[in-house]
Amino acid sequence: MTSTPTQLVIASNNKGKIAELTDLLSPLGIQPVSQGELGVSEAEEPAVTFVENAILKARHAARETGLPALADDSGLAVDALGGAPGVRSARYAGENASDDDNVQALLEAMSSVADGERGAQFNCVLVYLRHADDPTPVICHGRWPGSILRNRRGEGGFGYDPVFLVPETNCSAAELSRDQKGRISHRGRALAQLLEQLKARTASS
Repeated sequence: MTSTPTQLVIASNNKGKIAELTDLLSPLGIQPVSQGELGVSEAEEPAVTFVENAILKARHAARETGLPALADDSGLAVDALGGAPGVRSARYAGENASDDDNVQALLEAMSSVADGERGAQFNCVLVYLRHADDPTPVICHGRWPGSILRNRRGEGGFGYDPVFLVPETNCSAAELSRDQKGRISHRGRALAQLLEQLKARTASS
């Protein structure tokens, strides 16, 4: 790869993810476009790991658009629940569950878990493909450790943010500003890794 692409397709229809990725990529001169804007259908996500699902989504978007693709597969892994909801984070309360439904299901599942045993981490796997048949995808995994609150706090963010306590700020993820979250979140950490790998590719080409 000789340069960072000026346009790429984000293999997601999640408005929250798209907004975060667009904010994080904009200083680099990259112009992301969501797959929905390009008429790309939803990819199936049958795998049991974030990595496998992200690769499937990126390949699908790249093949349908002919553009470089960036896919994000992310979710919450709760220690006391054996890593659940994991890859089913968006569907924890059912296939058509809302964010509120999923948060409520999590709070109920955690209702009897002691305060010292409520550890959790957000995970984000980003996969970048230059094209659909790229044999060497860039794969980055960001982790954001924290714990699960007993009640919702904050109005920002999306998903499980209102019940995810960020230890370094003693705030929920939903109480952070977009800039704060972008710097320390699982997605921000994965993107920082991605940018370093893209720079390394450029330097060695």
